[in-house]
Amino acid sequence: MKKFTFLLALVLLAASPVMAQKYGHLNFGNLLSMMPETKAADVTLEAYRKQLITKGEEMATKFRTNYEKFVTDIKDKSLTPKVQEAREAALGQEQQSIMAYEQEISQKLQAKRQELLKPIVEKAEKAISDLGKEKGYQFIFDTSTFNAVLFVRDSDDVTPLIKAKLGIK
Repeated sequence: MKKFTFLLALVLLAASPVMAQKYGHLNFGNLLSMMPETKAADVTLEAYRKQLITKGEEMATKFRTNYEKFVTDIKDKSLTPKVQEAREAALGQEQQSIMAYEQEISQKLQAKRQELLKPIVEKAEKAISDLGKEKGYQFIFDTSTFNAVLFVRDSDDVTPLIKAKLGIK
C-alpha cells in the first residue's frame, strides 16, 4: 500500500507543474523519538513489561519447585505409577501454560505499545498536516522508510518546524 501511494505521488509529481509545488521531508521515526510523550510511554511500557515478566518468573519458579519435588519423590520411590503419571501430566500442563504465557506477554506488550503510541502518532501526524497546510507544502515525505525517497528537488527539511509546533527543543 505504501509503495502504491508513493508511486502515485511520483506520477502526480511528474504530471504537475513542478515549479509551483513545495516539498518537505522529515524522519517520522526520529520525530516520534524526540517527543516527550514517547519517553513517558516507554517508561509506562517498561513498567508493564516488568509486571508481566514478574508473573512469568513466579510461574517458572513454581514449576521448578514442583519438578524438583517430583524428581525427589521418584528417587525416594514414594509414588505409585498412577500418581507418578498424573504428576507428570500436571507438570506438562504447567509447562505448556508457561509457554502460552510467554506468547501472551509478547502480544500484550505489542497491544500496549500500540495503545500508548496511537495518540502520540496522531498528534505528530496532525502537526505535520497542519504545517503542510499553513506553509503550502504539496508533499511532506517521510525519510524514515529506507529507500522510499531517493531524490526530491528543492525539498525542505521540515523537522525544525514540526519540533517547534510540537514544543520539542
